[in-house]
Amino acid sequence: MKLITSHINADFDALASMIAAKKIYPGAAIVFPGSQERKVRDFIEVFNPVDIIRLKDVDPEQVTHLIIVDAKRPDRIGPLAPLLQSKSVKVHVYDHHPFEKNDIRGEVEKTEEVGATATIFTELLRERKLHPSPMEATILTLGIYEETGSLIFPSTTERDLLAVSYLLKRGANLNIVSSYLKMGLNREELELLNELVKSSAEVVLRGLRIVITKASRDSYFGDAAHLAHRVMEMEDIDAVVLLLDMEGKILIVARSRVPELDVAELMKEFGGGGHPTAASATIKEASLEVVADRIRELLKAHVKMGKVAADIMTSPVITIQWDSSLKEAEDMMTRYGVNVLPILRDGKFIGLISREIVEKALFHGFKNNKCVDFSTSDAATVGKDTPIREIEATMIEQNQRFMPVVENGKIVGAITRTDLLRVLYEEFLRKRHISKEGVYERAPSGRNLALWLKEKFPESVYRILLLAGNVAEEMGVNAYLVGGSVRDLLLGQANLDIDLVIEGDGIRFAKEFGERLKAKVRSHHRFGTANISLDGQKLDVATARTEYYESPAALPKVEMSSIKKDLYRRDFTINTLAIKLNARDFGQLIDFFGGQRDLREKTIRVLHNLSYVEDPTRAFRAVRFAERFGFKLSKHTENLIKSAIQMDLFERLSGARLFDELRLAFEETNPVRTLKRLSSCGLLKVIHKDLLFDEKLEATLSSMYETLAWYDLLYIDEKVDKGILYLAALLSNLDPAQRTAAVERLAPSQKTKEIILRSMTESADVLAKLPLRDPAGVYHLLAGKSPELILFSMALTNDTRKKKQISQFLVELRKIKPLLKGDDLKKLGIAEGPLFSKIFRELLDGRLRGKFKTEEDEKRFVLQRYLEK
Repeated sequence: MKLITSHINADFDALASMIAAKKIYPGAAIVFPGSQERKVRDFIEVFNPVDIIRLKDVDPEQVTHLIIVDAKRPDRIGPLAPLLQSKSVKVHVYDHHPFEKNDIRGEVEKTEEVGATATIFTELLRERKLHPSPMEATILTLGIYEETGSLIFPSTTERDLLAVSYLLKRGANLNIVSSYLKMGLNREELELLNELVKSSAEVVLRGLRIVITKASRDSYFGDAAHLAHRVMEMEDIDAVVLLLDMEGKILIVARSRVPELDVAELMKEFGGGGHPTAASATIKEASLEVVADRIRELLKAHVKMGKVAADIMTSPVITIQWDSSLKEAEDMMTRYGVNVLPILRDGKFIGLISREIVEKALFHGFKNNKCVDFSTSDAATVGKDTPIREIEATMIEQNQRFMPVVENGKIVGAITRTDLLRVLYEEFLRKRHISKEGVYERAPSGRNLALWLKEKFPESVYRILLLAGNVAEEMGVNAYLVGGSVRDLLLGQANLDIDLVIEGDGIRFAKEFGERLKAKVRSHHRFGTANISLDGQKLDVATARTEYYESPAALPKVEMSSIKKDLYRRDFTINTLAIKLNARDFGQLIDFFGGQRDLREKTIRVLHNLSYVEDPTRAFRAVRFAERFGFKLSKHTENLIKSAIQMDLFERLSGARLFDELRLAFEETNPVRTLKRLSSCGLLKVIHKDLLFDEKLEATLSSMYETLAWYDLLYIDEKVDKGILYLAALLSNLDPAQRTAAVERLAPSQKTKEIILRSMTESADVLAKLPLRDPAGVYHLLAGKSPELILFSMALTNDTRKKKQISQFLVELRKIKPLLKGDDLKKLGIAEGPLFSKIFRELLDGRLRGKFKTEEDEKRFVLQRYLEK
């Protein structure tokens, strides 16, 4: 017989998994190896969901298969453990905990690190189309909800949520689920909880608050695990270890909210195991005090160092020399957008100077004095390994808003109040398991997208990113995936433009990375960038940089900096997201400026108030991104655009940059909507002051959009420059002088300029001659003209007869040619010469007019007209 079983003191995850296993093993029998939790017993008594045989009715000699669910340790299956020694028994194991030493191993093993074993079985049922009944779906949901704390425990995964979603579609009853998960504590449980709370002792290690609590009972007590969660809910703590002495055994239940304490590893010290966030163990012949003391000692080794200065500091740091003047300090602070500058002397850190001090000193006339004269020489410093909590205390107690990170006298990084607040805020959210929207969710130490990278990117690209992280780790630098690929990953869109930023020497990294990939590397030392080409995949590598603008609308000056500064120089918050690739933190999402928030809120937002002053093209880019993604411009972003127009900032903007931005907008968005929004922002006036988006222009642009959509459906090999056509349509309402001025403002290439102006002038001549009665006349009017001119003419006219003739030319007429060749004419006896051209023109016209259908028709015409007298 086939036997399905689980662990002693079975919970709903065990029950649900056994019932699901029976659908996969329909001939198997379900048996409990021991007791069940009280609420599970009550549920079975009320609903009788499945036939369960008694343990005493099992004949070990008849067992051929032992299917173990939600358990892997021999001691957890009680009296069924001896079956493991039988060579005739095939063992199948299903569990949601990773394998450990001395675990049961089987012929079939299905272990996945998800929130519940019921999740694994739900996925199996769905894959095999063994859809559960409403009652079975309800029990599976109970198992997942109980094991994941209704999907809010840190062990919850995306797969658990998807499993519940499927089960709800299959009829899971949440009223039943709720009634069994929200059962109040009985008197016995309340008394035990009270004893646990009273006996609790707090241990503080490396800034973590851990409670050890203990109690005793003369008889066996069933479900103690949920009491550990109750203690966690009642106390603002990071972890709890519950000790319960009963019937000569001590049950240890451990729960953790923080990655710094892996309770599964702690419980291994006692022969137990579980998840990093939830684990347990059972030991014999020991006293509660002895076990509690041992746990205190073991915690010292198991509590890992939390975040330290090196994890959050900005590096490299902008510094100033000790003998630089205060005026130079002011200029540097303005140029780089910083409020504090570390002061160096002979490469060593000697103090700090703030913007406030500099401004006051300048007010008093000390602009030529040295920075060191007014510096804070006794500023506190920390090392790279200083814990965050220690840094927090120092900055608060000493009212220091800028913390230098110093190693061997040299400044290697800096921590600002903003850096510290971000860490504290993430900690606040994590402890309370809440998201920034205020709803309960899984609360990791930081959002990690490693699984997304693996699932959304092709395997070849994913392996490249893994290798990039490994190479960076070996070189002692940090590597980040940045740009549109990160943004679009969060939007669920495909984007394989791989841009890497290196905190360190980007070119040196690119060369080493290229060697590992056996790829071609092209370096640009002036900008600290490199391009890597590998089997059609292009990678861009850049050194983390900061930039400043010597004048409005000028091209920026760039210098090596940190990832934070590098991201700050970007245009909009949605483009400031990065993913760390180093092996230790692979997949960690970096969001300094609220990019995730604006993606959720579908908003385009500039990073700072001088954004358009530094680069006015960002105004056009803002509209392009808004139209591309269906986002709105934040009110502040719109106001800054209006201010930029009022200050005439766009007058300094080069036409070439403006032209490039317009072409991108035409390629990536619906040009009609984009130009309409540009007009509403006042940006069309930047191209020409008389450019007006009225109904006539909107109709012309819409006609161009429809014309190009029609042309695309023809799948004609000859491609057209859509950007040129939309630009010509945009300028079509202006008079000739205004058109020329507008084109000159955009400064395209000479060839492009000629196409635009010729399209507008020659289209009028073309349309004036159409429609024609003779197809040959249509052909000779349009043949030889550029496809841009032809399509522009088609879009410009409202006359359906003219549209039809242009369409006929593009679809049919332009492909028509005489069937006879020069050699054919020679064979007929016609000498090569000017006559050939005349004959071929007549043959072409005849075919265009439908007079000649075959080669014989053409031969007959030539013979009759030129050879028969």
